[in-house]
Order: sequence, then structure tokens, then C-alpha cells
Amino acid sequence: MSQPFLAYGRQSIDQTDIDHVIEALQSDFLTTGPWVERFERELAAYVGAKEAVVVANGTAALHLAMLALGIGPSDVIIVPAITFVASANCAAFCGAQVVFADVDPLTGLMTDKTFEDALNIVRRDYSELRFAGVVPVHYAGRPVALDQIAGRCAELDAFVVEDACHALGSMIKGVMTGACQYSQMAVFSFHPVKTLTTGEGGAIMTNDPALARKLRSLRSHGLERDPPRFTGLGFGDDRDSGPWVYEMQALGYNYRLPDLNCALGVSQLHKMPHFAARRRRLVELYEGALKAARLPVSWTEPAAETDPVFHLMAVQIDFRSIGKTRTEVMAELKARGVGTQVHYIPVHRQPYWQQHALGQRNLPGADAYYSQTLSLPLYPDMTDSDPAAVMAILKEVCGL
Repeated sequence: MSQPFLAYGRQSIDQTDIDHVIEALQSDFLTTGPWVERFERELAAYVGAKEAVVVANGTAALHLAMLALGIGPSDVIIVPAITFVASANCAAFCGAQVVFADVDPLTGLMTDKTFEDALNIVRRDYSELRFAGVVPVHYAGRPVALDQIAGRCAELDAFVVEDACHALGSMIKGVMTGACQYSQMAVFSFHPVKTLTTGEGGAIMTNDPALARKLRSLRSHGLERDPPRFTGLGFGDDRDSGPWVYEMQALGYNYRLPDLNCALGVSQLHKMPHFAARRRRLVELYEGALKAARLPVSWTEPAAETDPVFHLMAVQIDFRSIGKTRTEVMAELKARGVGTQVHYIPVHRQPYWQQHALGQRNLPGADAYYSQTLSLPLYPDMTDSDPAAVMAILKEVCGL
């Protein structure tokens, strides 16, 4: 293998990235400066959205999206059960309620049917609440088809906020995720294991300039610094509008992403064609190695009209058929230099959400997906020989 230990995911950093960060360190700005504006501009252009608002992390992006839409205690939103907890927590941060949707047991994606099932529960059992919207998750990099879901939301005056934290660079019907073709906003994460990293970081994409303006205010304490937008502090003189004056016009947060991180983001964004090509190539090699290995391991090919940039190589393993638990398989793979992870424990099973989610019920698709999923190593710095090596080791661990 290319390294003594293959993690399930890791950042890809080279000298160009280091040089960008050094340049930012040597500038006059370390927090909010020109690199922030540049990263936002170039990210929006890459994705095909009008606006990008960069923030501290993907969770902050989800939270600000809910705040910008005015989500509150009288609202209920739908979230798929296979995702990271932040996809649902963002609603709870605002006091809103959550109903979980089931997923396709083979892909982990919410479908038109599972969305409708969850929506029917909201409308039947919680009519006193407003159905506010849905947070579809492009899990592992697979894009969710949103045309039908978005159409239903439009009929009900509800929002669509895409959780695209796994899906930078992925495309469906020739349109990149994050372009907000069917949504009010889409959010990205730039954690080190994601397709692009800023160390920590995230972004909210939108085609609505008013939403972008609100998001920028909320990420920085709810402050307004543009005098034409001032409402007045009440002093009646230059203390109301001097060059130092700012107004706190909303309750915001310190969710800013520093210049240092954005300098790294600009450098990484320039390498997205390479990152995307490597991930697609490695998945292709995994597919070939998987077919040759004849293992009790399944992989669902991307849906028609989609071109994913996979964040995760999440396969399905029939652990019962090999007579080993997932814990045993993971431990034996680790001892042989292969790191793995499980994405994710169904959120509706988490103790907090068992107490607080509405519409409690069995979600067999999510449970089935979780019971067999395992994420194998996938990141750009892997070599072309690594997928076959991983599958050979997995075959050995399976005792086949």
C-alpha cells in the first residue's frame, strides 16, 4: 500500500497550500480579510451559485441557514435518519421540531417516497405545527434527486436546505451540488476528511442576495456596519453614524472563518479538478477490485444522470455470512494497516432524539443500512494500487 496505514480519509496538503497560508500569515489580516472575500467569490463561481458565505464549520452553516429562515418552536422539519447529528441538531438549536425520514437501505439516501411518508406524519399528527422544510443529505457524495421533493415543498411554502457537506463537486443532470437549483440554500463542510479542507470550516451557498446579507450579519454577532442600513442608536449626533459605529440588529454568533483558513481554502479549491478526478478513479478501481474479489460485500453504483465525487467509500458487508462482527472486522483490518469507520449511527436512535423527535417509529431502511455499512479508505493521495490491496486484505479478514 502507499502508506503503512491507510486511514478511511485524510487531508491532501502540499507546498502550494503551505505557501498560501504563509502568505496570509505575513499579511495584515489573520481573521476577516481579503482571503475570505476571495474564497467566497471563487467558491461561488466553482459551484455555480450567486453567493457563498463561509463560516466556522458545517454545523455553523446549518445553524445559520435555519436562523436566516426564521425557524422556531412552532416549526417542524424533516431530516433523513442516515446523516451526522448536526443535520437535525440545527433545527433543535432554534427550538424547532424534527421528524426523521427513512432512507434507501442500499444507498442511505432519503427518497421521494420516504420524504412523503415523513411529510404525511407531520401533516396528519402535528397539524398544530408548521411544516417548515426539509434538509436532504447528499450522503457520501451521492446527490439526492430534488425536483419532486422541492416541488412538494414549494406547494407548501416550505424550504429546502441541502446538506451537501459530503458532496462538493458532485453533479446531477449536469448541475453541481450547491448551485441551489432546487433549494434556498446548500451547505458544505471543509473538515480535513472532506473533499476540500480549510482545516475546519464550512460554507452556505445561495442565489438570494438578501439571504446572503442576513447570513453574513448572523455569522458576526448580528452586527451591521453599513451606515445606510443603520436604524439609529438614539444619540442624535455623530455617535450614531461615526466611522467606528456598528449596530447589533439581530442576535448573531461568532461563526466567522479566518483569513488563514480561507487562504488554505483558495489553494485547495484550485486543486478540486484533481481531487475530484482522483476520487472518481479510486472508486472505479474499488469497483473493479470488488467484482474480482467475490466477497459478501455490495456496492451500489451511482444513479443515472449523477456524477458523484464520493466523500466516502461506504460499502455494505454481510457480517453474518462471514461469521464475524463488524467490530472484529474493523479491528483485524486496522491490525493489517487499513482504517475504517461507520457512517452513521441512525440519528433517530440517538438517546437525545429518542426523547425529542416527533413521529417516533421504526425506520427499517436506516437500520438495515447501518447494520452493514463500513467506510473503506478513500482520499486523493492513495495510489491506484491501494484499492486492490484493501480488497485483498478484506478478503483475508473475511476468511475467503
